[in-house]
Amino acid sequence: MSQLHTEIQLLDEAESIEFAGLIANLVAENGGFEKGLIFYLYGDLGAGKSFFSRAFIQHFIPGQKVKSPTYTIVESYNFSINTIHHLDLYRLCDPEELEYLAIRDLFNENFVALIEWPQKGVPILPSADIEFEFVYADCGRTVKIQSVSQKGKSLVEQIMSKTSS
Repeated sequence: MSQLHTEIQLLDEAESIEFAGLIANLVAENGGFEKGLIFYLYGDLGAGKSFFSRAFIQHFIPGQKVKSPTYTIVESYNFSINTIHHLDLYRLCDPEELEYLAIRDLFNENFVALIEWPQKGVPILPSADIEFEFVYADCGRTVKIQSVSQKGKSLVEQIMSKTSS
């Protein structure tokens, strides 16, 4: 499978929230929860990974208080028959720690996983469908998006079509 990649400029918080909403809508429209989707979120501290995750979760559960899972490592949000797992692996010392959290049990059906600092969970973590890299720009952020799986490729194609107009 050939990978697809694109970049999107986000000038401010409003555009970042709109971007997270776009991704959330595409996931919902394409049955992403039923298939299960894994997003790896890369970027320096403060680059926008947690902000994106919060906006994505609140798109589905408006008003939901979204805690950073920096200390708990995993926070799960259930709605309808779906679950969003938000993982922050920044404080993980060894990937084996994920086994103690029964991490593989999270990735069953009807889920989306947003995983910050995924490089700290390799090789225990399942592969991503899409990788997002949040990078500081002169004004705002640049988000580099790359498909890793066939499911991811389909979603990135749709992201590209929605953002190119």
